[in-house]
Amino acid sequence: MKYLYLFTALLALCLGAEAQPGNQARGNYQLASRFSPDKLEKLVFSTAVDPHWLKNSDRFWYEYETSDGKKWYIVDPASKSKQVMFDNAKLASEVTMIVKDPFDAQHLPIQKLKFSEDEKSILFEIKSSIDEVKKDRKDKTDADSLQKKTFFFRYNLATQRLEELKDQEELKDKPKWASVSPNGDVVVFARQYNLYWMDKANYEKALKDEKDSTIVEHQLTKDGVEHYHYGDARGETNVEREKNKDKRKPARIAWSPDSKSFAMIRSDERKVKDLWVIHNTAKGRPELETYKYQMPGEKEAPIRELLVFDFAAKSAKKINAAAYKDQELSLWSAPDLKKNRDDVYKPDVWHGTNDKLYFTRTSRDLKKIDICQLDVKSGAVTPVIKEEFNTYVEVNRAGLVNGGKELIHWSERDGWGHFYLYDGAGNLKNRITTGPYHTEEIVGIDEKNRVLYFTANGREAGEDPYLLHLYRVNLDGSGLTLLNRGSFDNTVSMNDANTYFVNTASTVNSVPKSEVYNNKGRKVMDLETADLSRLMTTGYKFPEPFMVKADDGITDLYGVMYKPFDFDSTKTYPVIEYVYPGPQTEAVNKAFGHRMDRLDRLAQLGFIVVTVGNRGGHSARSKWYHTYGYGNLRDYGLADKKAALEQLADRHPFIDISRVGITGHSGGGFMSTAAMLVYPDFFKVAVSGAGNHENNIYNRWWSEKHHGVKEVITAKGDTTFKYAIDKNPDLAKNLKGHLLLVTGDVDNNVHPANTIRMADALIKANKRFDFMLMPGQRHGFGDMTEYFFWMMGDYFTRHLLGDYSQPVDIMQINREQPQTKEKKSAAKATSPSL
Repeated sequence: MKYLYLFTALLALCLGAEAQPGNQARGNYQLASRFSPDKLEKLVFSTAVDPHWLKNSDRFWYEYETSDGKKWYIVDPASKSKQVMFDNAKLASEVTMIVKDPFDAQHLPIQKLKFSEDEKSILFEIKSSIDEVKKDRKDKTDADSLQKKTFFFRYNLATQRLEELKDQEELKDKPKWASVSPNGDVVVFARQYNLYWMDKANYEKALKDEKDSTIVEHQLTKDGVEHYHYGDARGETNVEREKNKDKRKPARIAWSPDSKSFAMIRSDERKVKDLWVIHNTAKGRPELETYKYQMPGEKEAPIRELLVFDFAAKSAKKINAAAYKDQELSLWSAPDLKKNRDDVYKPDVWHGTNDKLYFTRTSRDLKKIDICQLDVKSGAVTPVIKEEFNTYVEVNRAGLVNGGKELIHWSERDGWGHFYLYDGAGNLKNRITTGPYHTEEIVGIDEKNRVLYFTANGREAGEDPYLLHLYRVNLDGSGLTLLNRGSFDNTVSMNDANTYFVNTASTVNSVPKSEVYNNKGRKVMDLETADLSRLMTTGYKFPEPFMVKADDGITDLYGVMYKPFDFDSTKTYPVIEYVYPGPQTEAVNKAFGHRMDRLDRLAQLGFIVVTVGNRGGHSARSKWYHTYGYGNLRDYGLADKKAALEQLADRHPFIDISRVGITGHSGGGFMSTAAMLVYPDFFKVAVSGAGNHENNIYNRWWSEKHHGVKEVITAKGDTTFKYAIDKNPDLAKNLKGHLLLVTGDVDNNVHPANTIRMADALIKANKRFDFMLMPGQRHGFGDMTEYFFWMMGDYFTRHLLGDYSQPVDIMQINREQPQTKEKKSAAKATSPSL
């Protein structure tokens, strides 16, 4: 028997040797384990300044953490001053004397900091180690009846005096079910399929104890029924839905600015077909979760209704907004004011004025979108701007000038995303921007000086076209000015007065830096440079951006290469492509820090990891590039992914093009499996997570939009929609390499049936493959993402390096977990043999 085992081991080594000429490679698990998410939190601290703009001035505050701890700053751009709010050591000493728990300058757990209304003091909370009974608990013996006591403080910035607010009660976060009116007097919510409301006094009771029997509620509607209701209860199992049927639930409404009216989109989904997932890990019996889910081409579509409520009259008006069969309606919310960021209760306000609001109306095939204006009093709907395209149309929220007397409209009608100025009646006045580049979003509108501030990419010559910049331009199209120069990707926060903005600039291979600029693009002051000192002591090295040509030999593609930090240019390495096909985005980082724990860490096992765009990918380029995959949603990006790797291998002798792996999640899970089937002699190993392998059973909105659905109108005038698409299971017979399919069993986004059907096709084609079900996990794998990473790492290490040395325990996880009695059992439960 021992000779059989020896033979098996030798066979595995031989297979590995076949994949790895020369010396046998081993996965560098030790190096990869140094860059887990938990460890990165102790190596990389703040990487951007996130400003909290104040209400009564141009000042803002922010918190920033380095390896020396966290500090809080107040900045006045007008005077170019930046000051710490308080002496950390002094404040820690004073807080310690009051709370009776020890704190020091580097460990000051301030929570919920905000400025007082006069902006002379700050308010904050500190949680102590003292147990106290929750005020809303009648049964004080319940396991969850205790909480840590919270202390409340006011700190005067001028006098540096700390004051404990002894009578202050903890202000709870706004409940998910509460839609608070702008004046704060009314709260609307759903219960038992209908709308209800309560006044401010009763809402304050509910914040203290939701079960308070003295709370007075008023019913607003009576016609709500299951699946034609006014509330939202998605994500509950059938058992939970029955248990929670009488509880308050969110109502997705938008208020008028004066709080006299509100609007909502009500959906009739009674004819939409059901879909199910089973919660196998629920306590006791497994539980069924039933939900409505329309798939591509299905005739049973939800019916959308636009309703406007006159709150004073307690009456509702159904608006006649019909234009297209199976149309979609969408309300725009007003842009959030930066100065209201720290408000506890922020109302949802419709986009418009007290008398009119704006919404979109979209045809089912997404080739037509109307931007409509609703006269609230009369109920009249006016299509102000119409967009139509032969593929799909996309729009962004219009900018309103002087309450809608003019509209700033975003459109891709000329093949690039640009802004256009319309009058309130929908007549085009002039183009605001033009040229072969892509504008993104409105950052601010200076109505007095008639200036638009917006972000855009692809305009600056010689730059990666994905790098985002801030611009200003006059509404007549003149005076276009770049405000944050430099070949960096930028995140921007501009104040409501459009006088200053905070800018954080970085790339994947540079240190993030935050600065303040004025609205003319002149730098006012430096703020912070990210502290990467501890990260660099680990031997970390920045990844390398690159450019290659698409498979057509013409289109430029942009990517990033990640190498092992112990890289040896005399060796050859397998290459793994991390993919997401788009069309919404591409899995290519442009700024520092994003996905470090995934891409950098995977490379440390002993691989070259590559991410690169593809035609049909990111929307930040031309409409042609973005819609390249229209009508071919399975194969459109694969040739480019292959061509990119071939070009990199030609440039770099350390890339072994005979050992190619590919991985991705969701659309990337779909794409990585498709790659193994379309190019089976090129891609050798794939790990595919939660892939939509059969887009005919993925959700209608994404599939029909990006692939296309055919509208068929009969001689009688009847309209139907036909959908057909190539699927991964159609090519199951082509599999040659190693494929690992993974899905969560309660994924209600990309249903597990996508992966199970892929497995079914492979079995019927007599193929060997691997399959993993993530118990109790939704689309993103939740608390099993770390387990998934090591499972993925094992798979590539075995099949690209020939290293089968992994023990049954994932020691890299076990070492990070405190081995208490509970943790030991949890570790055993989540570390089965692969």
